[in-house]
Amino acid sequence: IVDFSFWMLKEAFSKSTIKTRTKLMKRFLKLGADIFNPESVKEIIAKQQWSTGRKCIAVDAYTCFLQMQGLKWEPPIYNRIRKLPFIPTENEADQLIGGCNKRMATFLQLLKETGIRCGEACQLQWKDLDLIEGSIVVTPEKGSNSRKLKISNKLIAMLNEMPKTSNTVFVTNSDALRKSFQHQRKLIAYKLKNPRLQQISFHTFRHWKATMEYHKTRDILHVMQMLGHKNINNTLVYTRLIDFKDDDYLARV
Repeated sequence: IVDFSFWMLKEAFSKSTIKTRTKLMKRFLKLGADIFNPESVKEIIAKQQWSTGRKCIAVDAYTCFLQMQGLKWEPPIYNRIRKLPFIPTENEADQLIGGCNKRMATFLQLLKETGIRCGEACQLQWKDLDLIEGSIVVTPEKGSNSRKLKISNKLIAMLNEMPKTSNTVFVTNSDALRKSFQHQRKLIAYKLKNPRLQQISFHTFRHWKATMEYHKTRDILHVMQMLGHKNINNTLVYTRLIDFKDDDYLARV
């Protein structure tokens, strides 16, 4: 497993991919799979009560492991069902942000305004911020495009109050940040008697931003560029979340 991790590192896989695939290989072992026997791994995956998406990720992880060994297998075919994401109201998003502590509120406000991924926000460095111009430069992950995005004066003020004790803005790893968020989210949802808040994850803010941006511009290529997508099919899902009954037509020059 250690060799597999180092091999992926040398092959320039992203940190998040290396972490996910390493965890899955350890999980196979814990479940009793013989990782050098593809049929054993195939049986273990089939028996798990995992979602189709997670099984697809597990198949990809094991295919990568065999690639390191110079081997191949006949992988099971799981057709991933892409569900429409949950989109909260802006008031719900703001309530959640307002109820969190200062660091978490700043992190969530950043996600809400820019639609960047959690991992991209965690690796954001102070040198990537232009607080005079009001913009950030995003170092992409998952094969996305790099991009420069505008931020509001409100977010600039929140960032200016953050302690500058490290090169990175949010001095923590994504797992610790996510656990803290889940704890704060549970308390806020209980306090406000709104269980819908429990459905909001870090990635929900990315879905919210993309949906609102498409509603505002009706420009799918603009949304694609903002999200850093290289494949427009990943962006088109947001066109299915908007109902344009409020406008009869759109004039564009």
